[in-house]
Amino acid sequence: MNRKITTWSIAVLLIVLFSATAMTSCTRIDAGHEGILVKLYGTDKGVQDVNLVTGRVWYNPFTEEVFQFPTFVQTVDYPAFTVNAKDGSVFTVDPTISFRVSPGESPRIFSKYRKDIELITKTTLFNYTRDAFRIQFNQYTTDSIISNRQSFEDKVQLALDNALRKEGFELEQMTSGLQYPEVIVQAVNLKNKAVQQAMQVENELKVAEAQARKKIVEAEAEARANELRQRTLTPLLIQQQFIEKWDGKTPLYGNSPTFFKNVQ
Repeated sequence: MNRKITTWSIAVLLIVLFSATAMTSCTRIDAGHEGILVKLYGTDKGVQDVNLVTGRVWYNPFTEEVFQFPTFVQTVDYPAFTVNAKDGSVFTVDPTISFRVSPGESPRIFSKYRKDIELITKTTLFNYTRDAFRIQFNQYTTDSIISNRQSFEDKVQLALDNALRKEGFELEQMTSGLQYPEVIVQAVNLKNKAVQQAMQVENELKVAEAQARKKIVEAEAEARANELRQRTLTPLLIQQQFIEKWDGKTPLYGNSPTFFKNVQ
């Protein structure tokens, strides 16, 4: 009898141990992540006020669930959208942002949105990004955006960073991918073309002026040389040059033979 009771007790104990084991699961929080434990039922339903660090976490899969939120920097390239400037011009924005979850903020983020980080990135963070651009565009005219693009983008990034920090995120970097309206692009191209043509004409004028000055200098030099030659070519000098080059033969000029030709 005692032997039967002992066998029965062991069987019951094994069943209890098996049930307890079946109701307990274990997961490991990866490096670079924060784990949060969520109660699915009962009065304590919600996110516990505990941040689970890396390591093994034991939980009841029937009443609890564990989520992992990455804490490393993530980069997302959002689809392009259009925004109106203060004066009505339509700009296209194709933003890319790099962000991360602030340390210890995972439970609050999940408690508020009840979504994983991928869905929050596609929906909530995209809406904040679009609103940041929309608000800043409404404060700038087209000319001021073009003339102060860097200042404009800095203000957008600051506004977005402030909005994300309130939600438990930190903005690391943002690029706007800003594209000007087609009319503005054409106007800028025409302006650049006109400037290039003006520079080309100016250069051609400078070359023509230089060539004209060169010709004037050459003409003046030639005139001075001719004047100098005329002053130095006296009759006596010409006769002397004639004698120096004479070949010994009597030259003939006209009908009468003469030795010297009158050069006056």
